[in-house]
Amino acid sequence: MFTGLCAFPLTPLAGDDVDEAALVRLVARCVDAGVNSIGVLGSTGIYTYLLRGERRMVVEAAVDAAQGTPVVAGVGAMRTRDVLDCVEDAQDAGASGLLLAPVSYQRLSEDEVYRLYCDASSASDLPIAVYDNPATTGFTFSDELHGRIAELPGIASIKFPPPAPGRAAERIASLRAAVPEGVSLGVSGDWAAAEALLAGCDVWFSVIAGLFPKTARVIVDLAQAGQGAQAGQGAQTGQAAQAGRGHLALEASAVLDPVWDLFRAYGSLRVAATMAEVLGFVEAPCLPRPLKSLDGEGRTRVKEALRLSGLGA
Repeated sequence: MFTGLCAFPLTPLAGDDVDEAALVRLVARCVDAGVNSIGVLGSTGIYTYLLRGERRMVVEAAVDAAQGTPVVAGVGAMRTRDVLDCVEDAQDAGASGLLLAPVSYQRLSEDEVYRLYCDASSASDLPIAVYDNPATTGFTFSDELHGRIAELPGIASIKFPPPAPGRAAERIASLRAAVPEGVSLGVSGDWAAAEALLAGCDVWFSVIAGLFPKTARVIVDLAQAGQGAQAGQGAQTGQAAQAGRGHLALEASAVLDPVWDLFRAYGSLRVAATMAEVLGFVEAPCLPRPLKSLDGEGRTRVKEALRLSGLGA
């Protein structure tokens, strides 16, 4: 399941409660677009702001609405005890895979993070994606630690942060050398996805696909058809079409540059929530206090970005 396009919809709130109906509608959009998997309770899914019962309900609702599309459930929590409770709930609720970030208030050591994944790996037979998100967790994985964790039973994928422009192939090669064959590599940071996919990345863990899955599906399909072009192979005889599709993937991503600019400026969660509110996909406000969607200049910029990118049509 950790290949292609994994769409991460919001977990919208109505008042202080999860808006299950809106969540189901967002999941249904992903299913209709033919995503490879649906990720709930990631950063866009506000997992750290939800109680255990709310998190289980989200997984249950998503699995039911997914109609057989694999659902990956985030299980990160402050204490290992709570992580293991979430692992059990996600498994019982029908999730097909797990996503685990090393969440903590106190900065974790490499050994503490390794032990966390040992415990999670031992608690479930579901495949686990390692969520490497230093901007949020404050923890930075070394390639050596990725390699140690990837040797554990059930570790199936690494969700890594966006490489700098032009560095995707180098980053992917470094990770491939560190982890066992068969562990997939997935990019987050939507603006970097097209380049990373063209460089051989296996999966795009996508925020924008949680709202506009058909748009993201086009980018993934073009990029997968054009893989190898970024390495210079597309210019070889008989591979011009491959190179052309790779170029089209980059162009399709570039159309969304107004959105990518906002993701980098405000963070993808607040931008995605604001877009969902502006377009009427969810009630406003849809985020748990004290979080807020954008207002004033930020909301105006979101509306303009939707118009410029063609997403607001």
